[in-house]
Amino acid sequence: MSSCSSNKEQSTSESTSPSTLDLLVGTYTGDGSDGIYQLQFDPTTGELSDRVLLATSSNPSFLAVGDSSKYIFSVSEDEEGSISSWKRNEQGKLDLINSVSTYGKHPCFIDANSGLVAVANYSSGNGGIYTIGTNGQLSKGFSEFQHYGSSANAERQGEPHAHFSQFSKDGRFLYVIDLGIDQVLAYPVNNNRLGGAATALVAEAGDGPRHLEFHPTKDLVFIVTELNSMIMSASVDKETGKFSLIDRKSTLPEGFTDASYCADIHVSPDGKFVYVSNRGDQSIAIFKIQEDGNLELLGTENVRGDWPRNFTISPDGAFLLVANQNSDNITVFKRDAETGLLEYTGNEFKMSHPVCLKF
Repeated sequence: MSSCSSNKEQSTSESTSPSTLDLLVGTYTGDGSDGIYQLQFDPTTGELSDRVLLATSSNPSFLAVGDSSKYIFSVSEDEEGSISSWKRNEQGKLDLINSVSTYGKHPCFIDANSGLVAVANYSSGNGGIYTIGTNGQLSKGFSEFQHYGSSANAERQGEPHAHFSQFSKDGRFLYVIDLGIDQVLAYPVNNNRLGGAATALVAEAGDGPRHLEFHPTKDLVFIVTELNSMIMSASVDKETGKFSLIDRKSTLPEGFTDASYCADIHVSPDGKFVYVSNRGDQSIAIFKIQEDGNLELLGTENVRGDWPRNFTISPDGAFLLVANQNSDNITVFKRDAETGLLEYTGNEFKMSHPVCLKF
């Protein structure tokens, strides 16, 4: 009787244990990397394993997963930029559906939402949206934007640099961040076309805004600036698409004086904390989100690597994974749901130039 009970409990435990999750990795290629990879992530232990090359592609530095996860989209961050649509085959690899030009140089961000894909070209300061056909095929791009202007940092802001393009949660606006002109622009989306842009937010001169992320439940947005290592919180007017600044704080520890450049930003699934990667300080900055949208810096956690370009939070919020571009490793941290703080698990995975992580 005792033995049967034990076996039953063990069987039940095994059957309900979470399986590993697919983690997609975008890379810079040509130095030990060949394209888009997949790793297996254990949501219980935080371990990474089983690297597989899903598709050969040139510099797939940013990836997007389609609404139904049926299709995967990638940029090729090259002088003549392009984006590609992929579909899983029976062997689990990615088959290319088609690739289309981005009509610009060095596309660095891609987003998919409700049958549309948006892209931003860094070097040429332009981008556009594409429709996704029923077979996953991308259109050739029929609604585009081009930015003009400059800002205070002569070396980095002598011309526009579109660094981010993402649809609002309701799909009514496409938000484009331009590092070169210190602006966040809101393009209304109607009938799969972009309308005239409204200025959603103007950063301080020389800030170099880079990425943003929306709060999961509140009308709040958080913007990170690359050149001045700042984070901003703002309220969102869902009717006009405009932002109203609430708070602005440094992402660096007190007393840090060396060069550092923010890269990525993510909000915890519970909406209580926001995280930012610091390239130079080699850290993740941890902020508590107050009820009124103000931010409290709780501290920074060393990433155990060099140049944390991109990171992601596991779907259950329990882990934070960092892609360290220059040290060729992905490091894994346990996230405390109550305090928001991070603890290094000791788990890392070595691979060449990881720069984008997507579950």
